[in-house]
Amino acid sequence: MKGARPLSTQKLSNYSYGPDCFLEMPEILDTYGAQSVVLIGGEKALFAVEDEIVTILQEAGISVTGSFVYGKAATMANIQTLINREEVQVADVIIGVGGGQALDTTKMVAKKLGKRLVTVPTICSTCAAGTGLAVIYTEEHAFDFYEITGPAIHTFINTRIIAEAPNEYFWAGIGDGISKGPEVTRAMQEAIGRGFEPPHIAVLGRAIAQSSLDSLYKYSHQAMEDVRENRVSAAVEEVVLAIIISTAYASNMMVQPNFDLTTCHAHAFYNGTTVIRASRKHLHGAIVAFGVMVLHAYFDEQDQLAKVAAFNKDLGLPLTLADMSLTQEDIPAIVEYTKSTAEYRNTPFDTEQLAVAIRLADQFGQGLK
Repeated sequence: MKGARPLSTQKLSNYSYGPDCFLEMPEILDTYGAQSVVLIGGEKALFAVEDEIVTILQEAGISVTGSFVYGKAATMANIQTLINREEVQVADVIIGVGGGQALDTTKMVAKKLGKRLVTVPTICSTCAAGTGLAVIYTEEHAFDFYEITGPAIHTFINTRIIAEAPNEYFWAGIGDGISKGPEVTRAMQEAIGRGFEPPHIAVLGRAIAQSSLDSLYKYSHQAMEDVRENRVSAAVEEVVLAIIISTAYASNMMVQPNFDLTTCHAHAFYNGTTVIRASRKHLHGAIVAFGVMVLHAYFDEQDQLAKVAAFNKDLGLPLTLADMSLTQEDIPAIVEYTKSTAEYRNTPFDTEQLAVAIRLADQFGQGLK
């Protein structure tokens, strides 16, 4: 990767946040000359925000061509179904509504149709709303592939809606969020060891990734208490912005034509677990949180392992394989699948050592039970 050159134009999603941010939507859409939109999202997500958004847009003279549930997973079949809808084809802008898989589906639809995208995260479980990357799954719900889509033109982060959503999504978002700092830092360190000379965009991305971790450690405990009471607070805002904006910006900066340093061991572990059916009932971010323990165990970073494990224990995030409906017997299948992941290609690791790290992280977590 020596001499790798990033894109000459960097695109990052603009954003509005707060309990009344939907009121700014007509003004934002007007700057792009949008006269019509289509809503695509999760069923519960659309139920939570559709009436409010449609009323605001129609009062501003912006037409809504339709509203569609994306499906149940971010699969190519669901993406193609939406692409084929006339109401989607004629809209000036797609408004993606919901969580990670709903938003990744809309990113793919927007890319395939060459349309602008606005995202409205209704939960805070991942950084999908702000990233220019889609994670696609097979019809069997196993990880399939990543695709670079480019980010939304704007993200509307309604903290009232997020605080009123089921708090397990907020909890899982924290678990996913704590991976960005250590994964980006480690992925770049490993790349430098292979001769990579980080350009400015990579250095900036690493700094943003590391800053998000500081916010999550500082505010997550209070933020979880607040969302359990459906209460918008300064702590909730800090955590939401760390997850949806900071980690997303870092991801966008760390994925370039000639390098991809946005994830490594923690997400490799998560992707590996998707082949184990029993683990699929657990939220992405929860499994990634344990994956961070695996990352630190892999590199024998005992202080960091202890810190993450204590954090996971405090928030009730997974500490052991059993917490994710996994067993020691699942490790060979998990590790074997990691060989097909982007993480393995971009930041190569020793799979036997990864298996050892999974066992060590599990043992460490058992010691805290």
